[in-house]
This record gives sequence, C-alpha cells and structure tokens, in this order.
Amino acid sequence: MIEAKGLTKRYGKTLAVDDLSFSVEPGRVTGFLGPNGAGKSTTMRMILGLDNPTAGQVTVGGKRYTELHHPLRTVGALLDAKWVHPNRSARAHLMWMAKSNKIPARRVDEVLDIVGLTAVAGKRAGGFSLGMSQRLGIAGALLGDPEVLLFDEPVNGLDPEGILWIRKFMHRLADEGRTVFVSSHLLSEMALTASELVVIGKGRLITQSSTEEFVARAAESTVKVRTPQLDKLRALLAQASATVDIEGDGLIVSGMESEKIGETAANHGVVLHELSPQQGSLEQAFMQITGDSVEYHAALEAEARHALAGQDVR
Repeated sequence: MIEAKGLTKRYGKTLAVDDLSFSVEPGRVTGFLGPNGAGKSTTMRMILGLDNPTAGQVTVGGKRYTELHHPLRTVGALLDAKWVHPNRSARAHLMWMAKSNKIPARRVDEVLDIVGLTAVAGKRAGGFSLGMSQRLGIAGALLGDPEVLLFDEPVNGLDPEGILWIRKFMHRLADEGRTVFVSSHLLSEMALTASELVVIGKGRLITQSSTEEFVARAAESTVKVRTPQLDKLRALLAQASATVDIEGDGLIVSGMESEKIGETAANHGVVLHELSPQQGSLEQAFMQITGDSVEYHAALEAEARHALAGQDVR
C-alpha cells in the first residue's frame, strides 16, 4: 500500500505538489492521471525517495522508502526507461541491480524471460529501441519480486502487441494482490487497465475514485439513434429539450434517456432501427474534470529543477 499525507514539494518559488493526500490499495491497478506538469513525476520521485518532500510524507507499507533495508524487494519502479548505462548489456544491468539488493542471480534470467528479452540479454542496452528499453525497465521493476510496483508511462514505444501484453500483465500483478500504480497519458489504455484513479492538477488532488465512477460523474452519456424518419424524430426530440446532433446516418442524443426516446418515437409512429446508449469516455471525463488545470505547463518542473542545479533537493 502507498499512502501520501499532505505531500508538498517546492522547487524554489515553484509549488510542484500542493498538500496532496491519497492512498493506493493492493489488489488493483490504480491509474495516476493529470495534465502535463501536474506533479505526477515529482510525486513518484518522492514515493521513491529521490526527492524529499517540503512538507508531509509518503510511505510504502507503512515505511518511507529510505527506511527499507532492501528496497527492490518491496518496491519496483520504472520512471525512465533510458536510465541504463548504454555500454552495459541487459543482463549486466540487471545483475548489477540484483547484487545491490542481494537478489539471487537466477532471478535475472527469470525476469528477462518474463519481458521477452532473453534473446537480446547479451546486447548493449544503448542499442535498444524505446520499446525494448521499456521492457528492460519493467524487468528491473520486477527483479525483487516486489509487492508494490510503480510505472511511469510504461507503454511508451511499445507496439500494439506489447501494449496488450503489459495491460494483461498489470492485471495479473494486481490479481496476485500486489499494489500497482501507473501513470500514463494514453487515456484509452488507462480506461482498459486501471480500475481505480487518482487524478491531480496543479499539484493538488482533484479526485480519487473508481474509473467507472469517474467517467459516469464527469462524462455525459449519449444515445445513438437510427431511423428512416430522421428529420421527424429530430424535431420531436428537440421539442422535448433534448440535444440532438446528426452523425452519419443517425442521431446522437444527449439530455434524454433511451427509454424516453423510445417512448417518444412510439407515440408518434416513428420506426427505430437502432437505440444504443453510449457511455462517455475516460478522455471526455478527464478533459471535463481537468480543464482548469492545464494552465500549469510541463516545463515548470524541469525549469525549477534546472534553477536548483547544484543544490541538494533530495
């Protein structure tokens, strides 16, 4: 379990994370969403002890990351897929990580096989594509067989087969009772992967809820209608204060439930060929909820760190 309480981080005059509190429970995949520059990467860095909070705290299994004796056995993370010495082979990189946490050498070959890199285990990591680097980063996260896993944009550079693989893999990890916390800008994929969401903007918590609740609350549901009497039905629904748009050979209706649309059509002798309720998307819900938070540009965090170059921000 990950638990943040009043988590705050300042870089000079820039407030990157502002009194942020949330929890990530085991047994599910929790998505971490927010506009660029919302503070997601900074939050993950604080979870992993790479940055120290200005105020508040974040714990993993009740302990701060720096208090963990062999941290890779408790927390596995992928924040930057290219954080590998380019002249090291995939196996050498993982072997170095394993030795640092007293992980058996046989585990290196196990995780290479899990992520599909066995055939290139002896090749220089610097020559890997982004997708291969992502797989190597995932292997590193799995190395200690940890109970908690953090992934930042894990599907970057992966082909459709790789994206499907990691989606199923995350579900399997959660089904094993592990805590899985994943940040991604690919909202269509998050809708299929995450059952829980933590959404932030301008460093603050916007909401934490199930994915289903988030979409239902924020995205407007519509109904697709097809009829050979399109103009007549359109006029009837507009008279009933529904919002009606033409799309292809049918109508998209909002502000009226499908049952009411069907009753209206029946009462006026309108033949229906299709009446399909359509739930709003995660992307629509995200844009609706975070619309006021996009003013905070992604460059600010990087500029703040650059301004503090040479200072101890850990």
